[in-house]
Amino acid sequence: MKKEKHIGFEVKTLSNLIKRCFEEKLRVKNLDSLTGMQGWIIAYIHRQDNEEGKEIFQRDIEKEFKIRRSTATGVLQVMERDELIIREAVDYDARLKRIKLTPKAIKGQEMVLENIKEIESQLMRGLTQEEIETFFYLIDKIKVNVN
Repeated sequence: MKKEKHIGFEVKTLSNLIKRCFEEKLRVKNLDSLTGMQGWIIAYIHRQDNEEGKEIFQRDIEKEFKIRRSTATGVLQVMERDELIIREAVDYDARLKRIKLTPKAIKGQEMVLENIKEIESQLMRGLTQEEIETFFYLIDKIKVNVN
C-alpha cells in the first residue's frame, strides 16, 4: 500500500532542508551567527535599497515574507542587537521607523547572495526548464489557495 503524501508536510520538510543547507553554508563561511531568515531579510533590504531606492519598514518585511508582526519584531530586534540593521525615524511620520542595513550587514551581503545562488543551483539540479516552470506555477496556485 502506497503511503499517502500531504502537500503541507512535504513543503515544511523541504523548507527545513533548505534552511539547514543555507545555515550550513553560512557556518562554513564563519557567518553562522546569521540565520537563514536574517540572510533573506538582508538580501531583500539590500535589493530594495539598491535597485529601487525604496524605504523599507517592518510592514514590508511582514508582507514580503508572509510572517506575523510578532515574528518580524523578534527577528528585527535580534538583527538590531547584532548590529545588522538600524531603525531610523522618518520626518513625515513619527510612528514609522525605516530599516537600514549597517556596514556589517552590507559586508556579509555578498557572501549571503553567493549562498543563495549556490542553493538555488543545487535545488534546480537535474530539473528541466519545463519542470521548474511547472513547480513555480503549482506553488503560485497553492499560495492563492491558502491566502
